[in-house]
Order: sequence, then C-alpha cells, then structure tokens
Amino acid sequence: MEVSGPLHVRSIPGLVAGILFCVLAGSLGSMVTVTGPESWYATLEKPFFTPPGWLFAPVWITLFTLMGIALFLVWDAGIRNRHVQIAVIVFAIQFALNILWSFLFFGLQSPYLGLVDVVLLWFMIAATIAVFAKIRKMAAVLLLPYLVWVTLATALNYAIWVLNP
Repeated sequence: MEVSGPLHVRSIPGLVAGILFCVLAGSLGSMVTVTGPESWYATLEKPFFTPPGWLFAPVWITLFTLMGIALFLVWDAGIRNRHVQIAVIVFAIQFALNILWSFLFFGLQSPYLGLVDVVLLWFMIAATIAVFAKIRKMAAVLLLPYLVWVTLATALNYAIWVLNP
C-alpha cells in the first residue's frame, strides 16, 4: 500500500507534533541516565569503541527527530488504514522498548536486562522499518540511522555486560 509520488506534508502542526512527541517521550529515559564522575556508569569498564559522552545527547535528539518525522509520514498516509494502524503499533512497541532500556540499564543498573531489551529493540526497529517501507519508503529510510546507532549500542551494551561480570 505504498504511498508514492511527491511528498506533500498536509499538516505542519502534525509534523511538529510527531517530532515533539518523539523527542519529549524519548527523553523520559534521561530521568534515570546518570553518567557523571560519581555515577555507577562511571565505575564500569567500557570497551575501546565507547563514544564520548558528549555525543549521546545530540545523536539521540537527531534520532528522535527523525523518528518523529517518519512516524508523521506514516500517520499522514491515513491512520484509518489498517496497514498504517499496524505500522504505528509496531512503532509504539519499539519506542517503548527504547525508553525502557534506560530504566533497565541505568535505573536498575543492569547491563544484562539492558542487553535483553536492546536486542529486542533492534529487531523491533527492523520490523518498524519493514512495515514503514510498505507505506512510505522515506519513512523507512529515516529510521536507518537509528538502526545503525542501536547496532552500536547493542555491541556497547554487550561489551559492558561481558567486561563487568
């Protein structure tokens, strides 16, 4: 049921709402994410490929913005359409897993539970890309950087779990 042709945004407020929703809801995990010098996270042994701390906030803001645009593009294709409804549900599941990760990894201080979550998240992002591609290919393309980043996050989470038994 792919919507093709030139992309016309029918609702600028809807686009802004999609972005704001993803950025604000996505930032819920920051309530439990503490990485300062005196934090539990600072005491963990980390792999050589750990990105610098300052990189995480701008990357996540960018990714949440792209998610919001992608969500809007799918929603805008017609939320009454069953395919769109399913795609939004799949998106919601992966988004909930995204938020949950911070609470498991940082809140519960559990690299293991974080790893279980991030692996499920990776598969749900891939599923979201697949269902979004059937509706609007651009929406799927916008989620590719997210999948790449979560691939790195999965490797990082795994390495932290292994390095900190």
